[in-house]
Parts: sequence; C-alpha cells; structure tokens
Amino acid sequence: MESARKSKVALASAADIPSVDRLLNTQAVVLLLAEYGRSQVTAMLRKQLDDLRRQVLGGEVARKTLLPETLALDLRNRLKRDSAPRLKAVYNLTGTVLHTNLGRALLPDDAVQAVMRALTAPANLEFDLATGRRGDRDDLVEQLVCELTGAEAATVVNNNAAAVLLMLNTLGNRREVVVSRGELVEIGGAFRIPDIMQRAGARLVEVGTTNRTHAADYANAVGPRTAMLMKVHCSNYAVTGFTKSVPVAEVAAIARSHGLPTAVDLGSGTLVDLGRWGLPREDTVGETVQAGADIVTFSGDKLLGGPQAGLLVGRADIIRRIKKNPLKRALRVGKLTLAALEPVLALYKAPEFLADRLTTLRLLTRPREHMALQASRLQPVLQKALGQSYAVQDVPLFSQIGSGALPVDQLPSHGLKIDYVGTGGKGRHLDKLEARLRGLPRPVIGRIANDALWLDLRCLEEHDEKAFVEQLRVLSA
Repeated sequence: MESARKSKVALASAADIPSVDRLLNTQAVVLLLAEYGRSQVTAMLRKQLDDLRRQVLGGEVARKTLLPETLALDLRNRLKRDSAPRLKAVYNLTGTVLHTNLGRALLPDDAVQAVMRALTAPANLEFDLATGRRGDRDDLVEQLVCELTGAEAATVVNNNAAAVLLMLNTLGNRREVVVSRGELVEIGGAFRIPDIMQRAGARLVEVGTTNRTHAADYANAVGPRTAMLMKVHCSNYAVTGFTKSVPVAEVAAIARSHGLPTAVDLGSGTLVDLGRWGLPREDTVGETVQAGADIVTFSGDKLLGGPQAGLLVGRADIIRRIKKNPLKRALRVGKLTLAALEPVLALYKAPEFLADRLTTLRLLTRPREHMALQASRLQPVLQKALGQSYAVQDVPLFSQIGSGALPVDQLPSHGLKIDYVGTGGKGRHLDKLEARLRGLPRPVIGRIANDALWLDLRCLEEHDEKAFVEQLRVLSA
C-alpha cells in the first residue's frame, strides 16, 4: 500500500527545478531582496537549488514542492536561520552562578549603559582631556583600582590568564619562580601553572609536597637565579585533611629578606569581605596587598562581577616594568572592557548598596524563600506544558558560585525537578526534553543528574519570570 501511495505522488525531475533568475523575479523573492540584499539572497538561493537538485536525482522530491511560493518560503526560513545571531541570551538554570560556558558575571545596569555610550560615540580611550595630549588607557581605572585595593599602581589585560603570563614573563623570564607543589593548579581549558610558566620563559621550582608546604621550603629554594616567590590560589579545588600552607605574609617576609618580590595569583579575586552577606569568606585583594604581596593578579568577571579582564595591582615599579613589556600591547583591553569595568569598580565605593546594585552579588545572595515561592508558581505551569509523561516537583537545591570561586561551598537554593514517568527509556526522554529546552527562543539550560532534569531558579530573577513562562507554551505545542 505504501508503494502504491508513493506512485500517486508526482515526483520532480531536474527539468522542473526553476532557474535562479526566474525565482529572483517572483514577488515573494523580491521582498526578500529588499530585506536581506541581492548578494545574500542569491547565494542562499543557489545553495537551496543545489540541495534540491541532489534530492531530485535521488527521487526524493515531489513536483508540488518546487512551486515558486513554496521555494520562497523555504528560502526565507533558510535566510532567517543563517542570519540569526550565534550568541544568544539563555536562561541559566544550571545552579552555577558564574558559569564559564554561559559568560560568567552579568553586568549591572550602569556598566551596560556605559558600554552602550562607548559603542555609539568616540571616547577618550587614550586621550588626556586635561592636557589635550595622548593618554594611557589604564588611567581610566587605575586610580579607582588603587583606591579599592591599597595598591600603588595597577594595569588591566584581557583576562587573568593573560595577567599571570605577563607578570611571569616580565619578572621571571630566564629565571626561577618558586611555587608550592600544592598550588600547581590546572583550571578550565587545560590552563596549567607549569605550562604557563614555561611559555612565559620562567623555570618552575616546586617546593613542599602536595598537601604540606612549610616556610623553610620557600627559604631553602632561594638561589642566585630566583626571580620571585609565588603563591597561587587553589580556586577550583580544595586540599583537606593533613595539610599546611604558608600565609602570604610569611612568604613575603622571606622574599623581602632576599630582596625578592612576592607574587600572588588570586584567580577569582574579590574586593570586599563576602562574609558580611553570609557568603563564604575569601581573602580580598586589599588584604593580600596589605599582607605584603608585591604583585597580585585577579579576574574581573568572576567574584568582582564585571567584564572579562585580568587586573594586576601592586608596587609602582613592578607595574611600570610590566607595562613596558611588548606583550602588554598584545594583551591589552579595548574601550568596551574599560567602559564596563569602571562603573563596576565604582559600585564598590558604596559597599552597603552592593547586594542590590551588583548583579553577581544579588544572585549569590537571593534568599531561598524567594526561589521557593517562584518554584511554587512555575511548577503547575511547567507541569501543564510537559503533560502527564513528566512529573514536575518544586524541591530544595544547592547552587554553587562557579568559575573556580569557593569550589567546596554551596548556596541553599530552590528549583524544579523533572522526572520522566511515561513508557520507554527515562534517560532518552530526559535528553530529548533537555534538547527541547535548549531549542526554545531563549534557550533554557538546566542539568541532568540522578535520572532527573533539574532547573535551579537562583539565576531566574523575578523580572524575567513572565517571559520565561510565556515561552513554555512552545513546549506543549
């Protein structure tokens, strides 16, 4: 019966495929020319007809699908897909606030507006308005950074990995850098301290053991080729049990006694004591400088809550040397980064308002009860959209800060647990549902674990809830 039905369908031949010129003159395609331009439309139309020709030769195309209006509709869809931006806004319901794959910190409104101004008007990026002469782009934020950290000087590059590379190459090229074996970290993207030292031209000298390093280990490692003593924040793991590490102040004292600088890679880096908001405590950049570190590197887009950037702060003479390194120009930031960074830093001058005005801190400090109420509102809506094959529950959860910040600490949260209760393989249906959520107009990113799909609501703020609910209707279509 199936073969009889196919025989009734008039299949197209290559001669039935209309020419490019003919289609370009149809009314529907003329409208596309006005929207997308002749070059783009013609190129896509040729590709469309090439695809059709291969299908026709395989006997797969019905003649009615070659009608001009049908081809024009398919052409419009192809152009729309091809022109859609690859970078999309998503809903981060993973439970990880600073999610590296989802862009880490979200900028506060002041920073967004500053970036918009920098995008649409010339700016004094390297122009000193007081003298009318060429300026230094670091001047836009250096005074503010120094005020917030207590450092003598500062400079900015495109991320913290670049900051570490630049610092090591400037101070440790062809010389030795002493680091505790327990601090030889590897972060995402296979960025390893030993590898970056090699690329920077520095020779690594490991001291201590994986779990215990003593002050004497640093002192005994100093020799005529030593460039500096370095400490690295163990940002994405924790060593527990029988452990010992040497505080920055002690390492700095040893370094000073030998006329050497102390460098500290803080990784995430924070400018304020997070404990005042009930979050786990981290040493601040200012405390690290005060403890005697001569140069400190840290990220702008993690706990700081700003754009992707790497900041180097410390002694003025060291910062001057770093800025003279030819690599500095290769690693410098553009006007958009500086435009976003300055207003974020300015928020720290009034820390009493940070929890409301700094997006990252606002998300980290969201009360669990707010998310629980949100989950109770969303549960029936999502249950209706998914149907009886799925069971949606609102459940308590734990979020994490992410991006290597406080790796063992979790934040009480709340969200939705989705179980598959229909027939067939549970894992396969959960994978399909996760893919459907990722395919929504604004993709929803959750996580599958323990035979369930989990949607943590920490990063779904109330002002986004209405739009989130409206697009759930697509799931039930």
